[in-house]
Parts: sequence; structure tokens; C-alpha cells
Amino acid sequence: MGHWWHTNITEPGKLPLLLALAAFVLTFAITRTITRMIRAGKGPFRNITPGGVHVHHVVPGVVLCVLGGFGAVADGQHGVTAMVFAVIFGVGAGLVLDEFALILHLDDVYWTEQGRQSVEMVVLTTSLVLLALAGFSPLGVDELTDEQENGRLGLVLTMVVNFLFVLVALFKGKARMAVVGALVPFVALIGALRLARPASPWAKRFYGRRHKARARAVLRAYHHDVRWAGPRRRFQDLIGGAPDRVPLPGPKP
Repeated sequence: MGHWWHTNITEPGKLPLLLALAAFVLTFAITRTITRMIRAGKGPFRNITPGGVHVHHVVPGVVLCVLGGFGAVADGQHGVTAMVFAVIFGVGAGLVLDEFALILHLDDVYWTEQGRQSVEMVVLTTSLVLLALAGFSPLGVDELTDEQENGRLGLVLTMVVNFLFVLVALFKGKARMAVVGALVPFVALIGALRLARPASPWAKRFYGRRHKARARAVLRAYHHDVRWAGPRRRFQDLIGGAPDRVPLPGPKP
């Protein structure tokens, strides 16, 4: 275990990244636990409202991100100070991304359907950092051979081609595959080759007059959503709590 830790974590300089990830996940878990207790009216925790203004935890999160980020850049990648700043940054990132939906919509949508986007962002961020810890680097450069690394032309072509795959996947409405594909080229290739989502820019541009292709895209999207929407919602509810149920409008008097 000690040899593995030194070879895979300490020697490559990944310990600050690991500490930041641990602080990020732990902060998100603790924050969601506290907010769920406040929502249920349990425990000693309450919203912070000085002067009647609700101070969201994204505010101290931004401050901690700035402090940890600038501190880490100024200190470098090694030393105890760098690890401390990594933890500070991880805590700040956890607070910020827990309210990612609030920043995106500029509205307090924490316990609404839109609030699920915060949970999705946290899960996606955690997955990407885990991939980085596992040895993946952007655009798959780590998978090149020594001969390819020595040939700059091959390196540049590899980066450009994979970047095009990422862009195509993004324009096809496959944002998750595009983001992960920046680290794992095979994922970007799959996203680029598959049919686009019906509402994506790619579908609007290329499927407008191709009725069969558009029909296939709609049918595939429908089957995908039916298959995965339920499990995804249950997973999000387990992590972040179920959103408030919006009552249906009743009959008019």
C-alpha cells in the first residue's frame, strides 16, 4: 500500500488534488445534510439572514475558492501550505457547486426541479477529478507513445481531432459525453458518432429536412429518457434530496 501510494499519489504530485477532492465531497455531503435538516425543521441549524437578507452558502464558497486558488498558485504544488490551500479550495468549491443551479438561473431554485442541476454538476466534477487522479490527462495526451510525443505534428493532430470530436458531441446535445470526452477520447468519439438530441443545434441544422433522421433521434431520445430518467432522479434524490412538489393548478371557480 505504501509503495502504491508513493508511486501513484505522492511522486506524481497528486496529493493536493486528492485532498481537494476529499474536502469537496465532504463539504457537499455535510452541506446537503444541514440544508435537509433546515428544510425539515430539525436540529439547531437555521438559515443565515442578517438584516433580512438570506446569505447563501455560495457566498463564503466563492471567498474560499478565491483564497485557496490564489494561495495554491502562489505556493506551488508541493509543501504543507499547498495542501492546506487545496483543502480550502475544495471546501469552497463544494459550497459553490452545491448552489450551481442558483448561479445558473440567478434565482433560489435549490429545492426545485432546476436545483437538480447542482447535484449533476457535483457528480460530474467528482467524476472528472477521479479520472485525473487515475492518470487521464486532457485530450488523451498521456496515451501517446514516446515516438508520438517526440513528433509535435502527431501530438497536435491528436489534440485537434479529439477537440473536434468534443465539439461535435457538444453540438449534438451530449454535454456530459463532451466533458468526459475531453479526458477520455473514446467517449468523445462515441458522442460524435451517435444521433443528436432532437433539440440540439446539430439536429436543428442537419435534421430539418431529414425527417427519418429526426424521427430516429426523437425515438432514441425518448427511449433513453424513459430508461434512465427514473434511476437518475432517484440517485439525485438520494444525494441531494427530493425537490419540492409543485401543486397542480386547481379548477377555476
